[in-house]
Amino acid sequence: MCAGQADAKPVIYHGAAITDTRGDRLRLDVDVIVERDVVVAIEDSRTEYSPRGPAGERVIDARGATIVPGLVDCHSHLTMPGGADWVARAADPDDVQLEAAEHNARLLRQSGVRWARDVGAARARAPEGARALSLVARDRWRGDRDYPYVRAAGTWLTHASFEALREISIPVADGDGLAAAAAQQLDEGADFVKLYMDGPDADTSPFTAGEVAKVVALARSRGAKVTAHTTQLPGARAAVAGGCDALEHGWHLDVDLVAEMAATRIVLVPTLGVLESMRTFATTTSIPRFATEEDVIRLAERRERAHASVRLAHSHGVVLAVGSDFGGGSLRANQLSWEIETLAELGVPLWEALAGATWRAGDLLGEPEAGRIRVGGPADFFLVHGDPLSDARALSRVWRVA
Repeated sequence: MCAGQADAKPVIYHGAAITDTRGDRLRLDVDVIVERDVVVAIEDSRTEYSPRGPAGERVIDARGATIVPGLVDCHSHLTMPGGADWVARAADPDDVQLEAAEHNARLLRQSGVRWARDVGAARARAPEGARALSLVARDRWRGDRDYPYVRAAGTWLTHASFEALREISIPVADGDGLAAAAAQQLDEGADFVKLYMDGPDADTSPFTAGEVAKVVALARSRGAKVTAHTTQLPGARAAVAGGCDALEHGWHLDVDLVAEMAATRIVLVPTLGVLESMRTFATTTSIPRFATEEDVIRLAERRERAHASVRLAHSHGVVLAVGSDFGGGSLRANQLSWEIETLAELGVPLWEALAGATWRAGDLLGEPEAGRIRVGGPADFFLVHGDPLSDARALSRVWRVA
């Protein structure tokens, strides 16, 4: 059988444990039966293992493994490879970035990630195809089960005063420009809109709450959501007051803000694994911004504040969705489990962190099948060695992908 083709006969995953990521207990000794890439049964195992089922089905001995719904990486950058010089890679030629996307797709699939929510990519440089490269990759992969399902925001929308991303973003001067750029993104096929709410002045939001609200109203009139990059408190406040659906990072929050987020069901996608990754660069690269004692101290302070903000948000009932920030941050495409491990270390129950990488992430996407395993649904699951509800490292021990 060629990759991506459905088995003509059912496949029985025999005797596995399974989690739906809605509680802290596994269901043991389960048979999951798949036919033509659809789950047709989830039932208690009643027979001993045999290589063939009663009707000639292929049987996979899954005893000792755990079936997990396919993961959703809620903060990804498909066309960039990550690593210590991640931002510079957004300036690579189009073909290099699309080649990186192909590699990332393989890494995602192999690590159990079935959905990628891409929150920013550079625009293609060819005038006749000037739109975000993430949209190009998404459209190439659509309908091919060997690739992740993709929902993409297009290109970052930044304030013109923010020089750091000027060459790879769409810079705008004011609220009217922001609304026009958001409409352009949706016209070009973006699934949702991403606002960059950090600016050159850490004490001032680059856009006002009113300007954000105009974009939110525009997007919702077209059936789309709006998310906001925020690592600074003023931008986070404006994004929440303006009605954004989610905050990306959220590394500087306060009590009033998380209370408002909880009350209005604004989702937080923390991406703390990036900070853990950046800590390793002090000993693995000579790039100055990671290697000096001053930079190590600065990163430690940033990490401490980010951890405190996420703990605060979780303690107030803010919904967490899990994203690695691979590509556009320093993580790689197969390292979503690092984010889940980091959340668990902060005190988020493992089942809840997993929920943030499965069905809660699917809710943020607006995709009812994403991050779920059910009879009649797609066979988008994978098997790991160990219990991911008690050991986050089990998620990095992927044995098989359905």
